[in-house]
Amino acid sequence: MGVRISLLGLLAAALLPAQVPRIGIIDFYGLRKLPETRLRKALGVTEGDVLPGSKANLEQRLEKVPGVVRAQVGTVCCDGDKAILFVGVEEKGAPHFDFRSPPDQNINLPAEVVETYGKLMEAVYRAARAGNAAEDLTRGYSLMANPECHALQEQFVPFAEKNVELLRQVLRNSGHAEQRAMAAYVIGYAPKKPGVVDDLLYAIQDSDDSVRNNAMRALAAVAVLATLEPEAGLRIPPTWFIEMLNSIIWSDRNKAAYALVNLTESRKPEVLAQLRERALPALVEMAQWKSLQHALPAFILVGRIAGLPEQEIYQAWEKGERQRVILQLVKPPGAKK
Repeated sequence: MGVRISLLGLLAAALLPAQVPRIGIIDFYGLRKLPETRLRKALGVTEGDVLPGSKANLEQRLEKVPGVVRAQVGTVCCDGDKAILFVGVEEKGAPHFDFRSPPDQNINLPAEVVETYGKLMEAVYRAARAGNAAEDLTRGYSLMANPECHALQEQFVPFAEKNVELLRQVLRNSGHAEQRAMAAYVIGYAPKKPGVVDDLLYAIQDSDDSVRNNAMRALAAVAVLATLEPEAGLRIPPTWFIEMLNSIIWSDRNKAAYALVNLTESRKPEVLAQLRERALPALVEMAQWKSLQHALPAFILVGRIAGLPEQEIYQAWEKGERQRVILQLVKPPGAKK
């Protein structure tokens, strides 16, 4: 059974059944030198327009802009009943995140695991449409509040406990991206977390978006457990997440920012310094997105880099004072402190 779900297909169904959704928000990322106005002109669509049918056409238009090396357009649900369009570019000479070459071995998971994963993806979609996508990560893996999803997820726990080595082999060596994505998800349910952290860190450099996405979700859950049970000795280095903030793929940036919110709760100076050095422009840009739910993680990270107390960060957010916080890190030349 197929386990991949078309994002545009799901988005259209979730927003306006039997209709093509319109664009509510367009947010950009990767702009270091190029003005947004130039990219908007090349894009050829604006807020309120019907969502274009061809992602590739939009990317080709953007890649014709002088200074753009690559472009990536992604659609996310939702701004009310409208779509959110994320437009990313990689400018010439800008930081980028490199992916590992895909493996080529013919290794697969058992059919029953594939079937369970497929049922879970369908159940998650139904739960999201019903507004019931909440999840509990305190055990180091996801358990959703939705009963159907919860029951399916629990089936992965005994399988992962008995088949870690198979999951590891599929994750690292299978030539089938769908299989690697499933392995990245299921291996997070293994009870011995220290043994799978390296596998998940390996997977976030995979060439496939779905593999990276599932690996980062699994690592984010492990990070929650590590915070709740420091005696367990779980260590998740932030380096790869920080580098992914410069990825041209929107989901990489989004998941990395969420993970780093958990990984910087202790505010270790060396981690915040690394964030400032390697990803500050990306964070500042993301913190200013019009899509508030996606801007918040980056804004929290910007506030922590600036040394603001947590309460002040959230108060500034609630009062709409994003620029005040951001200016503490990127003051214009000659500005008074």
